[in-house]
This record gives sequence, structure tokens and C-alpha cells, in this order.
Amino acid sequence: MPDLKFEIISSHVKEYAAVPTLVFSLQITNDAENEEVYAAALKCQVVIEAVKRRYNEETKDRLYELFGGAERWHETLRTTFWQIITVPVPRFTGKTMVEINVPCSEDQGLAAGKYFYAVRDGEVPLAFLFSGTLFYKDAEDNLQVTLVPWEKEAFCKMPASLWQQMMDIHFPNSRWLQVRKDIYDRLVSYKLQSKFQTLENCIEYVLDKGLKEMNVIENQNA
Repeated sequence: MPDLKFEIISSHVKEYAAVPTLVFSLQITNDAENEEVYAAALKCQVVIEAVKRRYNEETKDRLYELFGGAERWHETLRTTFWQIITVPVPRFTGKTMVEINVPCSEDQGLAAGKYFYAVRDGEVPLAFLFSGTLFYKDAEDNLQVTLVPWEKEAFCKMPASLWQQMMDIHFPNSRWLQVRKDIYDRLVSYKLQSKFQTLENCIEYVLDKGLKEMNVIENQNA
């Protein structure tokens, strides 16, 4: 019966993708010599092992919404689920290489989007947890079916800059923001009643005005 080992060899941004996509090159090795793996249907759960790296103060501030204040990180800093990917594996003997294509979203409503936005240097520790169905031929050349054990996994230290590079390619000098419909309606109404040409101009004006008011309050309390 096959005994598979998984190893992430490299990672890169997928070129000409319709949506932002990261590609992880996965090497699969069958330790059972000369045994043919007929096919495999893998499910790969990708998680961010946030506890396995250090963070500077600036990054900690950006991660506040996800993990809270740094004084509580001993309780709140944890492994974060990213997503589950289906990976088809063709017939092979010995070892083979397949690609794990991970479509990405910068949606700040998602934990992964918040994390990747905040972490901009160093490496992001990732774990790939495998399960699924494995088809193979036994010594009598009969087709057999077995499950991939849950303890099968692979690890990767992805450069954090890879995420930023990918988003800059797909959304140059832009970032995606989701707001409630009623807030969006108010913003559109404000734009129609004002001198501003775009919603971005409206947001910039409101932010500048709010920061000025905050500075005035801070100076009065000083």
C-alpha cells in the first residue's frame, strides 16, 4: 500500500490568472518502491501558523483587529484557517510534482486577508494538511482504494512580499474595501450633494476632516 510523503518545494504568483492566485509546487513521494499510484483526489487544508514567527511593533498594531492588543497575544495569537483546495494527482510511480493553486482575496472581512495585509516582511509560516482518496494497483495488478491519513502534512515558509506583489499586479495602487449597503448609499448621496468627482475623493475628505478633529481634541486635552 502506498506511503505518501508531501513536500512544498517552492511558491510563486500565477501569471495571467483571472483572479489573484498563488501557486505552491508540491512534491509527492511514494516510499513503497515500484508501486504505481493510479490516481489521487486530495483535499488540502491550508492554515497560517501565526505563532511560528516574530512580529515588530508596527505589524502588531496592524494585527490588532485579528488578535487584539499585544499584551493578550499569549491567549489570542493562534493558527488561522485560510482555505481548502482540491488537488487532483495523476498516475505516477516513485515521485511526482503537482501544483496547488490557491485563489486569493484581500477581503478584510476574512481573517486571512487581514493577516496578509498586516504582515509585510519576513516569511509567513504555512501548513498544508492533506486528506482524500488514493487509488493504486497492488502486487496482483488489482485496483485498490484507500484513504490518505489525516496526519499527512507539509510546511512552507512563504515570503510575505509574495502576497503584496500579487495584489499590486492585480490591483495596482488600489485595495479592496467592503462596506454595508446603507453606508455605501450614504456615501453615494454625499458625493451627489458635494463637489467631489469620485467616492474616493469623498472618503479622503472625510478622513482628513476626522483626523483634524481628533488632533484638536488631543491638543485641548494635553
